[in-house]
Amino acid sequence: MARILIVGIATLDIVNEVERYPVEDDEVRVRRQHRRCGGNAANTAMVLRQFGHDCDFLGSFADDDGARFIRAEMAAAGIDLRHAPVIAGAATPTSYITLSRATGSRTIVHHRDLPELRCQQCSELDFGAYDWIHFEGRNVDVSLSLLRAIDGRVPISVEIEKPRPDIENLFPLANLLLFSRQYARAVCCEDPHDFLATQATTLPDRQLVCAWGERGAAALRDGNYHWADAPRLAKVVDSVGAGDTFNAGIIAALLAGLELPLALRDAVALAARKCGQHGLGRLVPGPETSP
Repeated sequence: MARILIVGIATLDIVNEVERYPVEDDEVRVRRQHRRCGGNAANTAMVLRQFGHDCDFLGSFADDDGARFIRAEMAAAGIDLRHAPVIAGAATPTSYITLSRATGSRTIVHHRDLPELRCQQCSELDFGAYDWIHFEGRNVDVSLSLLRAIDGRVPISVEIEKPRPDIENLFPLANLLLFSRQYARAVCCEDPHDFLATQATTLPDRQLVCAWGERGAAALRDGNYHWADAPRLAKVVDSVGAGDTFNAGIIAALLAGLELPLALRDAVALAARKCGQHGLGRLVPGPETSP
């Protein structure tokens, strides 16, 4: 199995399940409330562990109760946190998630007051010790410095979820770019093929992937376009973390030696499986599946 470094953030998710999403100035009863470890990078690591890969997490933590809960959850899943600095006096990033039982959709209100990772905190990392490195596309200046330090020694994937200043500077330094529908729509396109074709004009030798929600996902490599339909679900139960699950599925499939079209198919199926259940547990059968 591979050793993977995952760079990004971990958050505390407070999930409130309601029968329907409230309108403005409404009052609804919470049917179920629970806490989870969340955040794009942490979620991706949690799923990759289920494939049996060794995962090291690189991201900052606060020193409060929320961080202790998150660290305990990640450690229980077998994620190595030795490279994750703890910042005294900081507050854990928290996502307040309203999950509609009627549709399975989620609305997130996120509060963050935790300093981003700094380059000095990564100075002792041996990037060459990893088989794959995955970046959550944020903290652009530090990510760019780390990508340059890696210098092509290890396959790199970068998730591009949201438009951020200068995030396009990361694109040429990645082997695999994982775009979201949100990003594609924000920058130019309502069609995944048109979006990927536009990106390919400046990134002709990269693997380009774009998840398109409940419809499926697209990929483009060497001028060849691929599409995978998402399975139809009788009911969407919980879509929180579906995109992170998709990204983990692509990485795991490519590490297993699958070609991009088959990796796309498997990742779409994995994300659909996640939408049909609560949380990220038991997505991948096997001994590494979390309880």
